[in-house]
Amino acid sequence: MKFAAVDVRQAASAADIVYESLRKAIIEGALAEGESLRQEEIAQMFNTSRIPVREALSRLEQHGLITTQRYKGAVVAGLSIEEIAEIFEFRALIEAEVMRLAVPNLDREVLDRARRYCDAFDRETDPHRWGEINRHFHTSLYEAAHRPYYLQNVRSSLDRIDRYLRAQLTFTDGVPRAGREHEAILAACEKGDADLASRLTRDHVLDAGKSLMAFLREQRG
Repeated sequence: MKFAAVDVRQAASAADIVYESLRKAIIEGALAEGESLRQEEIAQMFNTSRIPVREALSRLEQHGLITTQRYKGAVVAGLSIEEIAEIFEFRALIEAEVMRLAVPNLDREVLDRARRYCDAFDRETDPHRWGEINRHFHTSLYEAAHRPYYLQNVRSSLDRIDRYLRAQLTFTDGVPRAGREHEAILAACEKGDADLASRLTRDHVLDAGKSLMAFLREQRG
């Protein structure tokens, strides 16, 4: 299995460290869809017992990142095109509303930080960084909504589809289009136009979903 492991014997919460490491490996695609996650092997890699590993795997399953299969145990979960479409529909609804709530609270510091992420996304040439910067751009704006439960669900939805989005950004023209859409969203935020920023965010999410599903249909034949 290919992912970063650390010695967690002295860690305050071994389960948290194992969870975050596995989560990162899954959303970045280091752990492939259908790959087995064997408790004993993971425990050895992190130099810990199987108890925190079981806890970490349970949390990953609750968030839809792994599933338990008969005879195979825990494996990295995959998504059908229909499931991906539903996640994007949900994202479009909630992220548009989060943006509408955030705009009145955006100050210069937040807008400047979002601008840095926007510019960094346009300049980045490493495909492995696109997904991370894209998430930072949106989150930097959404946090101003002060809706932690909403943001928790946004993060969970992104975790489930991030590895597919990374592939779509890498192998299609998704990056320049996303960059243009980021610029338009940020401009609406800077003008204080909450309704426009909300609508552009909704369109941005839905367009990304359509592009991803077209890519996956072609890849899956």
